[in-house]
Amino acid sequence: MANQYTDETIASVQAANDVVDIVGEYVQLKKQGRNFFGLCPFHSESTPPSFSVNQEKQIFHCFGCGKGGNVITFMMEIEGFSFRQAIEFLADKSGHTLPKASETNKKEPSTEEQAILEAYQWLTKLYHHLLRHTKDGKKGLEYLYQRGYSDESIDTFQLGYSPQSKDFILQFLENKGFHRQTMVKAGLLTTNDQQNYVDRFQGRIIFPIRNAIGKTVGFGGRSINGQDPKYLNSPESPVFQKSKLLYNFDLARSEIRKKSEAILLEGYADVIAVHQAGAKNGIASLGTSLTDAHASILRRYVDTVLICFDGDDAGQNATYKAIKLLKNAGCTVKVANLPKGYDPDSYIQEFGATSFKENVLQASSSEMTFLINHLKKNFNLQHEGDRIRYVESIIGEIALLKSPIERDHYIRDLSDQFDLSYDALNQDLMSRIRNNSKNDDNRQDFGHTKDGNHLMNRRNQKVLSAYQNAERRLIAYMLQNAHVAERVKNRLGSKFNLEQHQIIVTYLYGFYEEGNEPNSSHFLTYIEDETIRKLIVELSMLDCSWEITDKEMDDYIRTILAEQTDHVRIKQLEQEQKLLEKTDPVKAAQIAMEILKIKQQSKNGASF
Repeated sequence: MANQYTDETIASVQAANDVVDIVGEYVQLKKQGRNFFGLCPFHSESTPPSFSVNQEKQIFHCFGCGKGGNVITFMMEIEGFSFRQAIEFLADKSGHTLPKASETNKKEPSTEEQAILEAYQWLTKLYHHLLRHTKDGKKGLEYLYQRGYSDESIDTFQLGYSPQSKDFILQFLENKGFHRQTMVKAGLLTTNDQQNYVDRFQGRIIFPIRNAIGKTVGFGGRSINGQDPKYLNSPESPVFQKSKLLYNFDLARSEIRKKSEAILLEGYADVIAVHQAGAKNGIASLGTSLTDAHASILRRYVDTVLICFDGDDAGQNATYKAIKLLKNAGCTVKVANLPKGYDPDSYIQEFGATSFKENVLQASSSEMTFLINHLKKNFNLQHEGDRIRYVESIIGEIALLKSPIERDHYIRDLSDQFDLSYDALNQDLMSRIRNNSKNDDNRQDFGHTKDGNHLMNRRNQKVLSAYQNAERRLIAYMLQNAHVAERVKNRLGSKFNLEQHQIIVTYLYGFYEEGNEPNSSHFLTYIEDETIRKLIVELSMLDCSWEITDKEMDDYIRTILAEQTDHVRIKQLEQEQKLLEKTDPVKAAQIAMEILKIKQQSKNGASF
């Protein structure tokens, strides 16, 4: 897969990074039997999860979309890394010092995306330095202190300041070898009316926006000189896609996992204020409404999301939309109770951190309580028609609840509040639940995943023939036992019927000849072809014991060889049948029966 690092180095880096730990930083994993399961990060799915991680074999596999591999290929898939980048990331994570590459292999060809990432890392350091240690940055630092930002928070979030200078940042970037046009595309520079290149964020407080692995991919700039707009984000770029990024997710992730809850906020200032108040599991969308992608990311990590948006009408409307997205993704949702006119930052500044935790976060209500109050704004409950429509809308929301106890509780509340028959309301509720169930069943016909691929893939899979099963089982044993592989090599060599199986065993024989111990995760690094890698992972996940009996091996090999013998014989008979169809149809029919008999005896469902 790559020749920059030796097999020993690659194996050492793999061994130092447990696949469960690495995958667990992106997916909420729960142990079931010998494997860990979670929602697949590579395709959209709801329960039951189809993504499996095997700690013993150090591999992952999704039974829905088919993705699979080891800890290296996981990082390549999840972050878009090259093989070298994945190795270096994992080495850095585990404290490994990688050997220096030879001059010929020292660097991969530079790409525009890599250049943009490097520029963002340099400017993050520069902006922070300018804020902390220069005269120009003093104004920005004083502003942050006035807003209640601590030194610890300023350093933790790497806040910075861009000076009111036309060419300071331009010269800095050019001295580092970055091209002007690439930096414009990255959103770091803009051109003015005189076609001069200038810093996009000059005169602003800088909030670095990091991806899931802590690399800065964008900036948010806060005006302190009266510039418009007050907040200015980096534009979309190859590395910055707002619909898929959550502010502070990299720092909050461990706390989110620990508390099994994420606090969803509206902006940078709120996240930092809540962090200073002691709640380290706060994240925010980036100047946009919550998206399906955001909801899917959160669902992979937690069951519960606590929404803490502004108390004004815009914040409450955004809360309503976020609830729908998060519930659709399978999250349990709670809503914090902020007084109207306050956001988390202003509330903490006025009432303090303790009051915020006790009276806002801990006093949060269920999403149903929020919906009941929020939907009232759309109806005039003094009018009979509006009251009926309001009750019907609330019953529709109650029907979506999973808990019968919760449903009963809210139906009784409605009955008492509007003096309506409990039985009539419950009858309407049951009717809606049945309709929802029918719709769910229809969706299930297209699989557990939202794109419908999971079940359809399973249905479209043909029942494997005897020889295919024999080859798959035999390779599964070979992957975990070098002695079995040696015995198969002596008796069968690479005479497997399927070309993909021939490729796997050929590589596997070489892998063992080099003195490697059975290790599916390490073996995958020898394979370039992604389709073959997926098949190796799939076979490695088969439930096989370590040893195989002589009889079982004999049966498998006999079945594999019989397919080859039968295949040749059937081809010969088909040729004879074709020649006799016009001259001797009776004989041709007899041959057709013989062909059918051979196929039935060999239990061969494949077409010839």
